Amino acid sequence: MARTTESELSKIRRQAQALRDEIRRHDYQYYVLNQPEVSDAEYDQLLRKLQELEAKYPQLVTPDSPTQRVGGAPVSAFKPVRHQVPMLSLDNAFSEDELRAWEERVAGAVQPAKNTWTVELKIDGVGVALLYTRGVLTRAATRGDGETGEDITTNARTIRAIPLRLRKGAPPLLEVRGEVYMSLEEFTRYNADAARRGEETFANPRNAAAGSLRQKDPQITASRPLRFFVHSYGMVQGREFRTHWEFLQTCQALGLPIDPQGMPRDTVDKVLADCRKLEARRDRLAYEADGVVVKVNELDLQTRLGFTFRSPRWAIAYKFPAHEAATQVVDVISSVGRMGTITPVAKLKPVACGGVTISSVTLHNYDEVERLGVRIGDWVVIRRAGEVIPKVMKVIESKRTGTEKRIKIPTTCPVCGGAVTKASEDYVAYQCMSSTCPAQLVRRLMHFASREAMDIEGLGEAVAEQLAAHTLARDVADIYRLTKAQLLTLALFGEKRADNLLAAIRASTAQGLARALYGLGIRHVGEKAALVLAEQFESIDKLLAADEDRLRKIPEVGPVMAEAIMTFFRQPATRQVIRKLREAGVRLTQEMLQERRKPLAGMTIALTGELSGFTRSEAERLIHQLGGKASSSVSKQTDYVVVGERPGSKHRKAQTLGLKILNEAQFKKLLGQ
Repeated sequence: MARTTESELSKIRRQAQALRDEIRRHDYQYYVLNQPEVSDAEYDQLLRKLQELEAKYPQLVTPDSPTQRVGGAPVSAFKPVRHQVPMLSLDNAFSEDELRAWEERVAGAVQPAKNTWTVELKIDGVGVALLYTRGVLTRAATRGDGETGEDITTNARTIRAIPLRLRKGAPPLLEVRGEVYMSLEEFTRYNADAARRGEETFANPRNAAAGSLRQKDPQITASRPLRFFVHSYGMVQGREFRTHWEFLQTCQALGLPIDPQGMPRDTVDKVLADCRKLEARRDRLAYEADGVVVKVNELDLQTRLGFTFRSPRWAIAYKFPAHEAATQVVDVISSVGRMGTITPVAKLKPVACGGVTISSVTLHNYDEVERLGVRIGDWVVIRRAGEVIPKVMKVIESKRTGTEKRIKIPTTCPVCGGAVTKASEDYVAYQCMSSTCPAQLVRRLMHFASREAMDIEGLGEAVAEQLAAHTLARDVADIYRLTKAQLLTLALFGEKRADNLLAAIRASTAQGLARALYGLGIRHVGEKAALVLAEQFESIDKLLAADEDRLRKIPEVGPVMAEAIMTFFRQPATRQVIRKLREAGVRLTQEMLQERRKPLAGMTIALTGELSGFTRSEAERLIHQLGGKASSSVSKQTDYVVVGERPGSKHRKAQTLGLKILNEAQFKKLLGQ
């Protein structure tokens, strides 16, 4: 075989590059502009030519070649990815009045400035973050819990709508956020083909997209018809954007698809008109959309508005009205939650509603069962609102035959057989009163002992299960009554392990109110909210004495969390646990350091990037303990910006504003470490 000369190889290299450029251009025309110029067969022929060329001359293969979309080996697990900028959820508006009320709050907060808006469809897909370094896709991650997702880079590379290399003009570093989804037509076709092959089918396009992204074999992901839209960015370096709309237009120019229905608007009246138009067209869209996302367009005003714990104040999701369908209740079962609450769940004849096949629906509580008058065998109208959770709206009494059965309130727990009763007369839910109920106790113990709560090392799932099974812990407070003799009766324990666990339990008594509140598992109260409550009230007694109005006035709390806190502390079982914790010597106060021992008093500190010596929550907790405020955004009022590895947009903002920037070593010195 004749050896290829350098001149010939150079010519072949140019030919391969020309094929790559042409394939990328057709991807751009198809996925970004929605204006395909060639048929699928012609596209496949171009790809086949490139594959043959690269097979013959493997030295010409590049990592970002279109042929390398399915080049990874199957993975055994998805590694965690810490988002440098959290991927937050959105608050919702379910009416025009609620949207106008939000607009008025925004206007009041940004005065005297005037803002404009952007309008985009809320695609019902799977949130992902794509990181491009010097224009090349280097990482893809799922949203996860907003703070930490999973690395799905190998699978994301198989999606043709996601460019492996951006077009010319890409910034040195760009992380975009968006939705991976499956169109309705392609979802229907895929399910039909899968059914014929005897393979798994999916209930709806979102589930199909989520399942496809978490395939361990990327070739399976590649076989699924997935698409992608960009809707925001996490961080960018080397490029400034003035508005969100400018960012979206830049993404489109770089080869990233954006929602074709998106548009900028200068008044809220125009925004509302767009919401009405898009709602009217929702059933004619090519993909599932459950609402419209409205954002403040100006990025400097977004920064000024900032964030709550869960969502940005500068964006809201206007949810479309619900879809409805009729089906029959075939049974009602009782589900037991972590707090022992008994929830009636209706099992339905499967019915399609708003693109989702629904076979069960919660009836919430037995007061709701009575209000609806629903019986087993009834035909009912179910509604799927903006969220995916369906709801029974009414009974179709005209369809009754007389064979329907009344739904009885259980007198014993379906899991453990324990007594079931209302916690109090003014509490609607029925509860399993057995604190040893496996449905709730094991999870409570594990949460209470977790690192973020009381940090009791050695009390994991296996130990929690043993404590529950042997009735050594009937609630979380019983952890502090454990003895060495009791632990040695369990198969898991020897002398040393028992001593270590008891030492960890003793040490946890000094953790303080914030960690104890988080460990108690109050609904909607996460780690940050628990810290805010502890600092506001300083002791469990003051918190117990607070009314709902007092709680609502705390900016980080709000009405939903306030109601959950009040409901939790009204329960006699909760008061009993608190009494036992107090008797065991658990510190239920928040130590407020003297001013001279609070070196960060009055300081606002923002964190960006990965710190090697702290998790993000640990660093924020230390800032709070030393008197400072850990901010999720950067402004002129920020005193320090702590920068770790792979910093996000806050680093760039700090440089622009001329703020004091600290590396991790300087941050430790500031903390006195």
